[in-house]
Amino acid sequence: MVVQTQALVLSTLKYGEADLIAHLLTREHGIRHYLLRGIRKSRKGKLRVSYFQPLTQLEIQAFHKDKGTLERIKEARLAYTYQSVQTDVVKSTLLLFLAEVLQQVVKEEVPDPDLFEYVTAALVWLDQHEEIASFHILFLLRLTAFLGFYPDLSHTNSLYFDLMEGRFHDRPEGDYVRSGPEIEGLKAYFGIDFDRLKDVSQPKNQRLEVLDLLLTYYQLHLQQFKKPRSLPVLIELFN
Repeated sequence: MVVQTQALVLSTLKYGEADLIAHLLTREHGIRHYLLRGIRKSRKGKLRVSYFQPLTQLEIQAFHKDKGTLERIKEARLAYTYQSVQTDVVKSTLLLFLAEVLQQVVKEEVPDPDLFEYVTAALVWLDQHEEIASFHILFLLRLTAFLGFYPDLSHTNSLYFDLMEGRFHDRPEGDYVRSGPEIEGLKAYFGIDFDRLKDVSQPKNQRLEVLDLLLTYYQLHLQQFKKPRSLPVLIELFN
């Protein structure tokens, strides 16, 4: 079956002397895996290695067998051309980090157009703005709404947050209850969009605490979720 869809590159793996295996998040078909034959050596083909960098936004025409095997891409073109991401080391590292997260949390072959639209719009915002120190924190928080465990905001005036329940409490009951600066820092991101990130003023230590809190939150709600390998590099850059 020939399909045409928007896609985000999550990762690639070298295969043999000239091939790549590309893992893509597609708008209509969820995560799919493609064998790109000869792409690492061919200079005249319709597919370019440069198109398959982390979180590149593509429009692809592909052959799907829908048998759980590697699919094939016939043609690919850029659906959006990044203006700053390729030359900004912080932004490019953010893309690596977010690609690792998405590859872990998105279900195989389960389409979620709303999630896809959220991610692509957020990446365009990142490309077009410079105040991005807290971008990944808000991205991760808002992503939980699509994954089914966005925090319950019923009692945000309470001091204690239960990571397992995703709820605020007046008392520190339970093994996964947190309080203090990291929780107050998390509250700053509730109910805002990316354009309001400029209004969030936090010292870097607090941002790191909030990021660690969110990653722990992911680990509690998603089996086998691991902190991305690019996390230490990201922390170093923001320091």
